[in-house]
Amino acid sequence: MKAIWNGKIIAESNDTTVIEGNHYFPEDSIVKEFFKDSSTQSVCHWKGTASYYSLDVEGKLNTDAAWYYPEASEMAKSIKGKIAFWKGVQVTN
Repeated sequence: MKAIWNGKIIAESNDTTVIEGNHYFPEDSIVKEFFKDSSTQSVCHWKGTASYYSLDVEGKLNTDAAWYYPEASEMAKSIKGKIAFWKGVQVTN
């Protein structure tokens, strides 16, 4: 699977985990130079507290376009630390 934004591959892996229709990419599959820490957090009633990254690709910013669960709940342990995308990021094989 590939995650693409602003014409660049920002993550690529043959080992994504799919939950609720979202592909979660292993942390080592992302192109770290495009990811910027965000202070945004949200809470899912069954997965836990999500943290976010903003994407900065060739000077174009996509705020909070990636999320992950640094401390996923027991029910969501398969995605602990893995990264998913939204806000116009294309996920395709």
